Amino acid sequence: MSDTERGLIFQRVFWVITIGTLVLAFSIGIRLTFGLWLQPMSQAYGWGREVFAFAIALQNLVWGASQPFAGALADRFGTNRVVALGGLGYALGVYLMASSDNPLELSLTTGLIIGFSLSATSFAVVLGGVGRAVSEKRRSLALGVASSGGSIGQFVMLPIASQLISGMGWYAALGALSLFALVMVPLAAGMGGKPAQQANVQPQRLGEALSIAIRHRGYLLLTGGFFVCGFHVTFIATHLPAYIVDQGLPLSLGATALGLVGFCNILGSYFWGYMGGVTSKKNSLSALYFVRAIVFSLFLFFPVTQTTVLLFAGAMGFLWLGTVPLTNGLVGQMFGTQHVGTLFGIVFFSHQVGAFLGVWLGGFFYDSTGSYDLIWYASIALGLISALFHWPIDERPVNQIPTPATQN
Repeated sequence: MSDTERGLIFQRVFWVITIGTLVLAFSIGIRLTFGLWLQPMSQAYGWGREVFAFAIALQNLVWGASQPFAGALADRFGTNRVVALGGLGYALGVYLMASSDNPLELSLTTGLIIGFSLSATSFAVVLGGVGRAVSEKRRSLALGVASSGGSIGQFVMLPIASQLISGMGWYAALGALSLFALVMVPLAAGMGGKPAQQANVQPQRLGEALSIAIRHRGYLLLTGGFFVCGFHVTFIATHLPAYIVDQGLPLSLGATALGLVGFCNILGSYFWGYMGGVTSKKNSLSALYFVRAIVFSLFLFFPVTQTTVLLFAGAMGFLWLGTVPLTNGLVGQMFGTQHVGTLFGIVFFSHQVGAFLGVWLGGFFYDSTGSYDLIWYASIALGLISALFHWPIDERPVNQIPTPATQN
């Protein structure tokens, strides 16, 4: 291969990673600002917190349920087309959210429209495109860099959203936020088209890939473990600002804490992506979930102050989306990249089922008991369970396992 050819490949890979990072920055960054609207919208319309929490929970469930189909469309027709359509839908959903003055409309706009759009502009689709552009040796690190886009967006968009609410009011702020979502449409052009067939690799039908995956013990354990990640991060992203206010601290501290989560996850995504390239991905996942359980326990043990909130946010940020490059990279490592968008999309659906329960049960138990304590304790237990789930996974490629690839 000539130096010119190497240079062109490097440029293509660089731009796919860069554009993928930016798309995730807008998609996930905007999504993680919605917790700032929980209190003002609930007060304006006289809702209990469960109404807003249910809409966000539905969003996560729809996002997860449609993620395998969005991944399959990207695998079949190209990442660029799917991301562009998703960006349009996202902007429409955020714009209509502002005028949703009853629970049904809020569920339709915030839940369904934004949920479907997130599936087309987030991890399975974007990381599938990034993973195919990078060699196996550097794939985990590239996925970590791209995954950090969600946290870059969180770090940047949260203070912007907070300032928009303060300066314009929550209603007008949502209209302004929809313009940020539109930026994903032109960015989509840089995400690449249909996956190219790899040389000397026999094409595999999607049905065959699914049949192998759903009977693979490691894939099932990975899917179960990712449920816990969704439960953790969506509960925190949606309810932490309100929880901080309940403790007598200002709402602005909630925005600062979530912004710190985003900043620290920039470092965490890179670190965990790097670890996935130099050591066992499944062991790294076990360690990550175990440390999460410890962080939750310490947060409950100490009094809630500005210092403990910021320490908790920083620690959780370092552990926040580090699961994504490791989980996506493990799927590609075990099953190849031809159908990685679809296969990771199924794993991500489990993540979103966890997200649905984490955010909805948070609102339900708060309205029922006046406290988030039960959800905090559940988060500790689930972190330990997920650490155990990942430990026995066989992460070898299925075609290199001497026993039958479909494990029992």
